[in-house]
Amino acid sequence: MKLEINGQPYEVESDGDTPLLWVIRDELGMTGTKYGCGLAQCGACSVMVDGEIVRSCVTPLDSVANRSITTIEAIQNDAIGRKVVAAWVQHQVPQCGYCQSGQVMAATALLKQNDKPTEDDIAAAMVNLCRCGTYNAIKAAVQDLSGQKV
Repeated sequence: MKLEINGQPYEVESDGDTPLLWVIRDELGMTGTKYGCGLAQCGACSVMVDGEIVRSCVTPLDSVANRSITTIEAIQNDAIGRKVVAAWVQHQVPQCGYCQSGQVMAATALLKQNDKPTEDDIAAAMVNLCRCGTYNAIKAAVQDLSGQKV
C-alpha cells in the first residue's frame, strides 16, 4: 500500500485493517506519535490526514491510502505548526510530555481551520487527555496564538 507521510512517499506491507499508528511507529520508525489508550479516547496518537485531526490508533491503513498524512515529526515544516511549538515553549505547556505530540497536532489542526477560534472553539477542539493536567497552559497557548488575551 502507498502512503504519503510528511510529504514523503512510502510503500508499506501491512494489511489494510492495521491501525495507522502501528505502521507509523513500528513499520516506519516514527515514534513521536504515541500510543495512549488504543480506543481513540486520549488523543496521544493524533495525526493529521488531509489537514483533519484523526486518532491513528483506530484509523485503518486502507482509509488513508493516497491521502496526505502529517505526524509530529514534520510539524515544524508547517508555519502554523512552528508557531504552535513556539507557544508551547513560551507557555511551558509540557510536563511529562507524553501527550504533547497529540496536543500540538490538535492545536495545529484547529488553527489551520480557524485562525481566530473562540474560547468555545478551543474547548471543542482541544479534547486530548493530559495526565499532568496542563489544560490551563494548553488553553493559554492556543488563546495566545489566536490573538485572545491570556
